[in-house]
Amino acid sequence: MALPYFLFAFLLTIPGAIVSTPTSPKQVDDKDLIHIALNLEFLETEFFLNGALGKGLDSIAPQLAEGGPPPVGAKKANLDFLTKNIIEEFGYQEVGHLRAIISTVGGFPRPQLDLRAQNFAKIFDQVAGYKLVPPFDPYFNAMNYLLASYAIPYVGLVGYVGTIPNLVNSTSRRLVAGLLGVESGQDAVIRALLYQRANEKVFPYHITVSDFTNRISNLRNRLGMTGNKDEGLIVPRELGAENRTQSNILSADANSLSYSRTPPEIFRIVYGTGSENKPGGFFPNGANGRIAKEFLAAI
Repeated sequence: MALPYFLFAFLLTIPGAIVSTPTSPKQVDDKDLIHIALNLEFLETEFFLNGALGKGLDSIAPQLAEGGPPPVGAKKANLDFLTKNIIEEFGYQEVGHLRAIISTVGGFPRPQLDLRAQNFAKIFDQVAGYKLVPPFDPYFNAMNYLLASYAIPYVGLVGYVGTIPNLVNSTSRRLVAGLLGVESGQDAVIRALLYQRANEKVFPYHITVSDFTNRISNLRNRLGMTGNKDEGLIVPRELGAENRTQSNILSADANSLSYSRTPPEIFRIVYGTGSENKPGGFFPNGANGRIAKEFLAAI
């Protein structure tokens, strides 16, 4: 019998924990935990590079893809000069992240990624709570692209926060701390750019930028199934910094510390299914790496 999901998830939070599988006992090590993040780094790399340049990893550093399939539907976005420059920089940063992870703990083939506008449209229908007309297109303009970007890097950020305490090797901790620093910066830039236009309505929908971010955060909280670990750009005062602000440019807890998420939560969110055992969303065939594969096999 497969290990119960709740116990499996708990063991993944313990450094060096032994995880029983149907075949043999296996140890969750630093490599396994960091490989969860590698999936998200592939996602960000392809979304940012294609959004800014109209080309992805196979044009910039094909060896890092290790023969994995190219993303489906990724394309250049209609970005203004400032946003294009920022996203291009982010894309190149993600290439560096891939190289750093692979050179430190080893890698795996790029997973199949679904970056089609239609896939984002389905996600944003969930965000809105009804079918948006016309369908949401992340590549349509800079505002849409930033909202779509809001939906991606933060998940990696809180995943890194949750991973660091469970890493055993100092080299692994140094790697993830460095990754976390840049991912946090990317998220802050995206949130700040959106906050500047928080009260604007996103054309042609009657939903403001801040309301979209709140709805995206609420959806991630629902999918993660572990309470509030995600907040939009404008919040009730009791959720603001020291209960004194409604602005929420950085999402953080009551002590202004970053939230953290476990491996099961991460997969529930990026799959868009609310289940670490059911692929979908950005990863139609599921993520790669041993932990991801064991979740997918635990039916």
